[in-house]
Amino acid sequence: MQPKLTSSLLWSSTLLESSWPRETREEELWFSKGSKRNHRAAPCNTTSCGLNRHTMVTQSKNQPHRRGEYNVYSTFQSHEPEFDYLKSLEIEEKINKIRWLPQQNAAYFLLSTNDKTVKLWKISERDKRPEGYNLKDEDGRIRDPTTITALRVPVLRPMDLMVEATPRRVFSNAHTYHINSISVNSDYETFMSTDDLRINLWNLEITNRSFNIVDIKPVNMEELTEVITAAEFHPHQCNTFVYSSSKGSIRLCDMRASALCDNHSKFFEEPEDPSNRSFFSEIISSISDVKFSHSGRYLMTRDYLTVKVWDLNMESKPLETYQVHDYLRSKLCSLYENDCIFDKFECVWNGSDSVIMTGSYNNFFRMFDRNTKRDVTLEASRENSKPRAILKPRKVCVGGKCRKDEISVDSLDFSKKILHTAWHPYENIIAVAATNNLYIFQDKVN
Repeated sequence: MQPKLTSSLLWSSTLLESSWPRETREEELWFSKGSKRNHRAAPCNTTSCGLNRHTMVTQSKNQPHRRGEYNVYSTFQSHEPEFDYLKSLEIEEKINKIRWLPQQNAAYFLLSTNDKTVKLWKISERDKRPEGYNLKDEDGRIRDPTTITALRVPVLRPMDLMVEATPRRVFSNAHTYHINSISVNSDYETFMSTDDLRINLWNLEITNRSFNIVDIKPVNMEELTEVITAAEFHPHQCNTFVYSSSKGSIRLCDMRASALCDNHSKFFEEPEDPSNRSFFSEIISSISDVKFSHSGRYLMTRDYLTVKVWDLNMESKPLETYQVHDYLRSKLCSLYENDCIFDKFECVWNGSDSVIMTGSYNNFFRMFDRNTKRDVTLEASRENSKPRAILKPRKVCVGGKCRKDEISVDSLDFSKKILHTAWHPYENIIAVAATNNLYIFQDKVN
């Protein structure tokens, strides 16, 4: 079932109340997909977000086969602040990216990264504990062997459900620059980590060695003209990946061609219109996110003002271009002064690749229906977070007198921004991160 992007679009909402400090900022949202190998559905009801203070939070749906609320499932500390004594550089504990691995058993596995280190975490449940050890008493103290007169068989006793997060692997010391993205390969054995100038390929079982597959660092750093902004593996072809740059270009690479993918297989870039050239052109053309469609046929990229859909068979121009907040074009100067022009918005597909979602300012987020060409602007706010509250479309007016249901572009709050969103892979359920709140929206049930 597809969401209907009309003026009467209805979504019911859930707000996950948080005790996180106001300055806490979400770093990543990601719905976990169930493994297609064993068709486990449980992780599809789980989403995760990283906080600016190194903490990982996962939520789970309390009624997997019915519409219900998402509750906090587990909270754990992912990274600690570190200090690079060689470079006299402080490494923040802030989480940059989270990626779930396909579920193969009862446990969940995910990758999380800060600026320098990637970690593999195992999240598991425990509702039984062993009792009746021979060498330990009930309090865990070592028993005197001379007092043991009989051999006991330990038994499992029921206990309150406990969710444990265990670090299984730590992948470090491979990046000179800050890691901006990680992506799990479709072979489920490897993943890549990307910084400003290099992309490294890792095996999930090997922590002390990685392979450099892309290196754009020039011999003379004064000749540097662009940096890597994002990278992702193809959803079905384990040899294919794509990465975007700060100059608005996308390169598709094939690892079968060579060990070091300096020469791309395909190059996607839209020619710049000279009439629209300005001081801010290069900044707003920088791509902040790139995503393959679930089918693997299309690419979606997000720059500051637009979302573009590319056909992998057509490199010359995007197949579709959607204006996210073109009304901000007249505000670029002030956005540059307050650094908002450097905000990195993400974009997501729905499960059937027919609808696109991305964030904006004032806690607005946008949806675009590729089939009907309709779009809608919605707002994530506490006023809309009451049980079964209905989201109403919002409109932004530019100049002149605004109607009652419109908001002036001069009244937008640029400190309230939605950078991270997620869409359930099979259902019309979305997650939106706004300041220190996480909102869950789903199709209205009549």
